[in-house]
Amino acid sequence: MAAAGYFHEDERFELLGGEIVPMSPKGRRHEIVRLELGYRFTRMAPLDLFVAPEPQFNLGPDTFLVPDLLLHPRAIATPDVRGGDALLVVEVAETSLAYDLKTKATLYAAHGVPEYWVIDASTLMTTVHTQPSGDAYASALEIAPDTLLTPTRAPSLAILVGTLLPK
Repeated sequence: MAAAGYFHEDERFELLGGEIVPMSPKGRRHEIVRLELGYRFTRMAPLDLFVAPEPQFNLGPDTFLVPDLLLHPRAIATPDVRGGDALLVVEVAETSLAYDLKTKATLYAAHGVPEYWVIDASTLMTTVHTQPSGDAYASALEIAPDTLLTPTRAPSLAILVGTLLPK
């Protein structure tokens, strides 16, 4: 589509049910949190786990999202990962908090993503979604930045989100 001139190759968008949705611009805090979390996860990850920063995550033939981080088994190439294969999906929200908590949570749950975190870049509060059922998560807990977060399917990546920003 970029080659055909429908959009510029640098434009960021996601595809939701065949509809092109522009992505919010990244803010400074968003980038610091995303980059630091990706760096730490990558350093802590066991060899059988892959940390993919900002991948195209294909949920279906007409739906893909671009999460900030996608953790998946190394045995599956990132373009081949589907919802139930993901170990953890992380979105860092600075201007897109409501969208990430509602629209994206619905899509991730509907496609069987077992664990989905939304980190508010402003407060570092993290909403941890688990137990997908239909198009919702049975559990969505808000976790304070000074509480250790442990990914259910990747426990070696436990982290204090409150340590991601420089003092």
